[in-house]
Amino acid sequence: MEYKILYKDGRAKRAEMKTAHGTIQTPVFMNVGTVGAIKGAVSTDDLKEIGTQVELSNTYHLHVRTGDKLIKQFGGLHKFMHWDRPILTDSGGFQVFSLSGLRKIKEEGVYFNSHIDGRKIFMGPEESMQIQSNLGSTIAMAFDECPSSVASREYVQASVDRTTRWLVRCKEEMKRLNSLPDTVNREQLLFGINQGAVYDDIRIEHAKTISEMDLDGYAVGGLAVGETHDEMYRILDSVVPYLPEDKPTYLMGVGTPANILEAVDRGVDFFDCVYPTRNGRHSHVYTNHGKMNLLNSKYELDPRPLEEGCGCPACRSYSRAYIRHLFKAKEMLGMRLCVLHNLYFYNKMMEEIRDAIEHHRYAEYKAAKLAGMMAGEEQN
Repeated sequence: MEYKILYKDGRAKRAEMKTAHGTIQTPVFMNVGTVGAIKGAVSTDDLKEIGTQVELSNTYHLHVRTGDKLIKQFGGLHKFMHWDRPILTDSGGFQVFSLSGLRKIKEEGVYFNSHIDGRKIFMGPEESMQIQSNLGSTIAMAFDECPSSVASREYVQASVDRTTRWLVRCKEEMKRLNSLPDTVNREQLLFGINQGAVYDDIRIEHAKTISEMDLDGYAVGGLAVGETHDEMYRILDSVVPYLPEDKPTYLMGVGTPANILEAVDRGVDFFDCVYPTRNGRHSHVYTNHGKMNLLNSKYELDPRPLEEGCGCPACRSYSRAYIRHLFKAKEMLGMRLCVLHNLYFYNKMMEEIRDAIEHHRYAEYKAAKLAGMMAGEEQN
């Protein structure tokens, strides 16, 4: 891997990252395909058309459905889903948080009951690395626990200490796996994850500790899980300066366009979130003039595209009225068109962000973008 900062504008950084599956231009939004597909009937050919650089899939979900060993038989996730650009796989660590009623955490790892059929599953650092190695993703995430934002200080400190011990085991296991002759991607990269809930001092100490491990990249996890936006920005202000600037910085599971704009301003350059796909499937679309709900009756006779001047497949050919009709008629095409539009909007926004940083006008761009979306939101 080679990660090179090309331009800086304040703390915002414009970089490129060369990987085994191509070069990533950052800041970048990774389009979320949990089980190897974008929800909303979006194909990998569609992803290329709308400017997707990186696809993100989920270790836990691919392990329990279809199975990583089967995917390895097909030559890894890239070949299985017909995608030749970078893929990031998360570690399954978030499911330690989201499936809290179905798991027990111990030093060796986490014992799950599958949310699908209830069967017992064990996943620790070594197992997570093995599953991600079978998938052959470009970037693997270290196995961690994502503590609740309202957890006690004592619990969070113990959790972070264990996450650090798990990270050491992840690094050792990945080194072993990447040395094996039958490994799908022997150049698989490892990102570590900073945790600490909303405790700045715990976050900072953890950032210092994992920075010394010389990983390929660093993520800030455990945000957008219940804390306020102001708390999120405060944590980023505190933590990002203690992560290596010459490595990718990834804010996991975030977020809205405003969240991304604010986080870029704080030195973050990798993002992912289900918002654009989830909202698109429910008739909500992002525009430069705020978010629209197409089920609103005022769009019933509206002949305009979702957004004037947008180059996405939906806006090039279809009206608001028609797409609204598709939702009313419960036709899947409506969901598909809105998901395509939203992902295009996010990917296009990242292009604009990169251009603004390159030309040292990020502050002006951010202010204008936020003002336009806020004004439109009030109208919609």
